[in-house]
Amino acid sequence: MPVLTALMEAWPVVFPMPVVLVIHRLKNVKSELGTLLSGRRQITEPEDKELLLPGHIYLAPQNYHLLIEADDTISLDYSEPINFSRPSIDLSFDSAAAAFGAATIGILLSGANKDGAEGLCRIAVAGGAAIVQDPATAAFSIMPQAAIDLCADIQSMTVDNMIHYLRNISTANKR
Repeated sequence: MPVLTALMEAWPVVFPMPVVLVIHRLKNVKSELGTLLSGRRQITEPEDKELLLPGHIYLAPQNYHLLIEADDTISLDYSEPINFSRPSIDLSFDSAAAAFGAATIGILLSGANKDGAEGLCRIAVAGGAAIVQDPATAAFSIMPQAAIDLCADIQSMTVDNMIHYLRNISTANKR
């Protein structure tokens, strides 16, 4: 969580696209994660069929897969866990790649299973930016390393490089 917190603190307040956070959380324990991450911006757990809006940050609800639809809405799904996870990062990345193609940016941070690797590879195949936390800097290197091992088009970045990358996106889209 320290890496996500560092990214959120350095994140430009005005960001030109919607941001979706998919985090593995215990399903039967009340979570205050959205409140903890909010800091200087509003993070919401979306409702089914909610419209994705630029500059908004959405946190996948506990125990629901979050899918992104071609009409820029969110779909919440209660199907079986994928890679022991619901929400599944793979499903969210897959749906984002299908909906937004080359305009998709996927970032996979530290984690203890392979969820996210296949979906991030699909983002890369669609022409989007597929980024992982440098496994050497991750508390749990399994997730980022699985993506690197699966797909040659994955970019490995330190947290500082990710911050720089995100700030450049924000600056480039202001012009």
